[in-house]
Amino acid sequence: MPIYNAPLADMKFILNDVFNAEQFWQANENLAHLDAATAEAILEEMAKFSQNVMLPLNRTGDEEGAKIENGNVTTPAGFKEAFKQYAEGGWIGLGADMEWGGQEMPKMLTVLSDEMLFATNPSFMLYPLLSVGAGMALNSYASQAQKETYLPKIYSGEWSGTMCLTEPHAGTDLGIIKTKAERNEDGTYSISGTKIFITGGDHDLAENIIHLVLAKTPDAPAGSRGISLFIVPKFLVNEDGSIGERNPVGPGSIEHKMGIKASATCVMNFDGAKGYLVGKENEGLAAMFVMMNYERLSMGIQGLGASEFAYQNAAQYATDRLQGRSAAGVQSPNKPADSILVHGDVRRMLLNVRANNEASRAFAVYVGQQLDITKFSTDPEAVKKANDRVALLTPIAKAYLTDTAFQATLDAQMVFGGHGYIREWGLEQCIRDLRISQIYEGTNGVQSQDLIGRKTIKCGGEYISEYISEIRDFANSLDADLNFIKDATLDAATEVESVTQYILEAARESHDFPNATAVDYLHAVGLLSFSYMFARIANAAKNKEGDFYQNKLALARYFVQRILPELALRITKVKSGSDVIMNFSEDYFTTQA
Repeated sequence: MPIYNAPLADMKFILNDVFNAEQFWQANENLAHLDAATAEAILEEMAKFSQNVMLPLNRTGDEEGAKIENGNVTTPAGFKEAFKQYAEGGWIGLGADMEWGGQEMPKMLTVLSDEMLFATNPSFMLYPLLSVGAGMALNSYASQAQKETYLPKIYSGEWSGTMCLTEPHAGTDLGIIKTKAERNEDGTYSISGTKIFITGGDHDLAENIIHLVLAKTPDAPAGSRGISLFIVPKFLVNEDGSIGERNPVGPGSIEHKMGIKASATCVMNFDGAKGYLVGKENEGLAAMFVMMNYERLSMGIQGLGASEFAYQNAAQYATDRLQGRSAAGVQSPNKPADSILVHGDVRRMLLNVRANNEASRAFAVYVGQQLDITKFSTDPEAVKKANDRVALLTPIAKAYLTDTAFQATLDAQMVFGGHGYIREWGLEQCIRDLRISQIYEGTNGVQSQDLIGRKTIKCGGEYISEYISEIRDFANSLDADLNFIKDATLDAATEVESVTQYILEAARESHDFPNATAVDYLHAVGLLSFSYMFARIANAAKNKEGDFYQNKLALARYFVQRILPELALRITKVKSGSDVIMNFSEDYFTTQA
């Protein structure tokens, strides 16, 4: 059976030693109520819930899956009870404003609690995740009356939320959506159309589902400038806040998927359903992007959670599996064979996964800290700087963390050999569940285009230049005994700075260049970011005694010598340009010989 033990020691190290979280919180009047002891207690409680409630439901949820009958979706056995326990524990509103019943905990803490849920039951996690995202969009753009009606119920778990964007013909290009919003005399709208790939579009976990729907009014401008956002409840809400009659919206079917089978992915039909405008007409995309950017960071956390789960199971298997003898001589003379941990290639795979996990965890907390500055800081200059940093790093958090996590889970599976391919050990499901993280909320290719286009070329490289300056300042502050990571990080910063300038110049000559080189550029910036994280980790560990801290330094050295060299490959591929890709004719791709 699969195992999982929440990596609390590393989580506490990242918060307390690497990022000095308590000092950061105490310096901000809006976070001064939080201290390290409280944060650690929260993480410990989530660890118990994840290990004892979520993990046992993961396998059974995958086997049973979500089901639809007579237009109603049911979740696997145990999910309703688990959701009730999760909601009553206050977890849905952990990061929500106190005004709406939340606990207003910082993002740099909630990313760690989210990691544990994603590690143990990603299908379950998607239900409350969409609710939190919907709540964020409403909190940013809804009217006061709408907030009062919906937010307390969403954060209590009585109601849930969804995000309804995609249509059969419109995915990345939302400007061509066909869902219509006809104005009614009472100020409401009649919403008609079909949305697909709607996570949690219907289920039996909450008494009402609040759909946030993108649609166009009849006289809306063409393209994305004509998109509006509407609240469309499954059940209409009476003036006193009670549940009213059923709205004509519901699932036509649920998708049969490769993974996350316990998460209901619905085709949603809106047949003149009553909707309520959020904000102003034709300004809906901005509100929805609040939700989408939150989800994109969460997808990176999904990758981290899966990779941690994969590592723990692979490391345990490698310890127990006896096979062959060490090339250096017998290591376990009293056993018929040595454990496969004596083999260098097995160690290589495990170290790749562990390095990915520890850098990803630090990076997630770092991005969370930037988000906390944007939300809680009273310093306008600090808020602007953090907003710029979040804009730059969101596509990296989504795409790089899921790309590296997927490769990490494959490495972990390989440690098992043939046993990793069968269901018993859990890696087969882990890989199936994780694959979607590279696809939804904007494919990783689209995220890469966002980074190289809007976040780099459009601003003339300002965002990445500021980020590199921060990295250099930190690296230059390191003591001489950390020269191995200092020099590597400074060199990486110079290489990324140079290739960014190359991109800015090449993009003026070729419109195809950014799209053709975007993925490699994102991975280059991701590698620099991980080097920065290991520099911070090494700095926090260097003066501390004990194997825990010495292993941090050893893993940082492993990253520098075995993973960071990939940066040179990525930069070489960027500089190869777009012609080698674009010179093929379209006919070539359908030619059979």
